[in-house]
Amino acid sequence: MGMKCGIVGLPNVGKSTLFNAITEVGAGAENYPFCTIDPNMGIVKVPDKRLEVLTEIINPQETTPTAIEFVDIAGLVKGASDGEGLGNKFLSHIREVDAIIHVVRCFEDSDITHVEGDIDPLRDIGTINTELILADLETVENKIEKTERMLKSGEKKYKEEMEVLEKIKTALDNGQPARNVELSSKEKERIRDCHLLTLKPTLYVANVSEDEIGKEESRHVQAIRNHAASEEAEVITVSAEVEAEVAELSTTEEELFLEELGIEESGLDKLIKAGYKLLGLITFFTAGPKEVRAWTVKKGSTAPEAAGKIHTDMQKGFIRAEVVTYDKLVEAGSFADARDEGVLRVEGKDYIIQDGDVCYFRFNV
Repeated sequence: MGMKCGIVGLPNVGKSTLFNAITEVGAGAENYPFCTIDPNMGIVKVPDKRLEVLTEIINPQETTPTAIEFVDIAGLVKGASDGEGLGNKFLSHIREVDAIIHVVRCFEDSDITHVEGDIDPLRDIGTINTELILADLETVENKIEKTERMLKSGEKKYKEEMEVLEKIKTALDNGQPARNVELSSKEKERIRDCHLLTLKPTLYVANVSEDEIGKEESRHVQAIRNHAASEEAEVITVSAEVEAEVAELSTTEEELFLEELGIEESGLDKLIKAGYKLLGLITFFTAGPKEVRAWTVKKGSTAPEAAGKIHTDMQKGFIRAEVVTYDKLVEAGSFADARDEGVLRVEGKDYIIQDGDVCYFRFNV
């Protein structure tokens, strides 16, 4: 699995419509608050044209893309951190995801009720973020109490833990998400068990009407971009309405439809690209007569770590990796030709996997 993303937002902002369109799961998407109670989950295959080309070159028995899991979490409301609208239950679902996709309504439609009565993206973002911050504040305060008791042991790790917790508490008290606090890898590790909601990478999705797609961005979208810049978050613009229509079309029909609207890529493609960038992920491939497969790893992963994605034994008994870049393999036309041309390399344990690498791992257990 590549990553797990939770889709959040106020009720009736288009979360479930977008979720249905990109996952084709068929979750409820009605015009009333809390249509979604339990989280709906859908696995989406990551489209990658490189995988198609590799399949043509290798002609394997099977082709397996990497995948993303999307979780449609019920609409949060003001007071969620105190249990309003089953808020505590919904917040617990968010703790389990790698990244948050925050859908914000930017479209006007008198037929679709807005819980606040009108369209105001910054107010809506503030409502959700406040609830996440309040939930995190409670978590941090509880953790501080426990850590204070452990300080008596004199162990250095508890002193370090307390310093990180106090740093984050200060930010939360000031209405800032934990991700705005500069933390080292070691500091993040110290508080990993807190599963802080506002420490998760966030992607804002501005949900606009079909009429706005491909045109100059509205003031609502610009407001979201300005806000996201302040917390170094990503923003994409989609129309859940358009994505719902696209989901009903064949590949050829989809391309024609998007071309008519002046859209270069679907909302799903935008989500995946932005999600990979947000989480610092890359794709590498394995290719053989039985299977051509795409794998997702963190940027900066070593060859043994990448091998471990396939099987833990491969990481433990890693010997070497035979690597050729996707472009070089396509140019050569086959693994045999790539080897003859000297573009197939042998790499050791310190090699950093690059996006598009085609790898064969040798190991011994």
